[in-house]
Amino acid sequence: MSRIRELLKHAIDSARKLRHAEWIPIAVLLVVALAIWAFVELADEVAEGDLEKFDRAVLLSLREGNDADNPLGPSWLEEAMRDVTALGSVAVLSGVTVAACGFLWLQGKHSAVLYVLVAVVGALVLSSTFKWFYARPRPDLFPHGDKVYTASFPSGHSSMSAAVYLTLGALLARYQEKRKLRVYLVAIAVVLTISVGVSRVYLSVHWPTDVLAGWTLGAAWALACWVVAYWLERRGMIEQQAE
Repeated sequence: MSRIRELLKHAIDSARKLRHAEWIPIAVLLVVALAIWAFVELADEVAEGDLEKFDRAVLLSLREGNDADNPLGPSWLEEAMRDVTALGSVAVLSGVTVAACGFLWLQGKHSAVLYVLVAVVGALVLSSTFKWFYARPRPDLFPHGDKVYTASFPSGHSSMSAAVYLTLGALLARYQEKRKLRVYLVAIAVVLTISVGVSRVYLSVHWPTDVLAGWTLGAAWALACWVVAYWLERRGMIEQQAE
């Protein structure tokens, strides 16, 4: 028992010596691990068909009396959802990425540009690979409210939106001096990510579990890239954040 007490005391003392800044990447890594676990669990449940009832129930709840031609809500809502879902399209995300990289490059933050490109391209590779591996069919309950070209799991719009918007939001927040501006930028990124995912389900182009998996995959990758960037920044290998 005395040996255990000594080990616990040593662990507590070591934890107290850690600076606040050193806790941040540790906490983020825990979130990454949790997101990866959630993705693996979702993928396993989807592969076994255990969540099919849940998926169908959610999609059916978004229709007026299960009418295929009558989505829940006012007539303008479906068109608004198409506009929102476009925020996760290849064209829009590519444009946002190029614009952000151009801005960072002109500010002399060249390593940040490389960081963004690695995060975005890496997310695309991951999303495409899992789509190919699982090859899940798209929802067939109602006509799709948007054109689709790839497999269903995970949602590419959701995973790429999470990766792109969270990466850019966190990166731009690093260069803001005021805390409220940093919070605002990250909050906007989260809202955009959630909105795109919800629109995919509303338009019946994805099962809800596709979107959940896309969110966890994209967020895990974005946060993992953030930890790497944080580590490199602390070692002076990329531009320092605002103090």
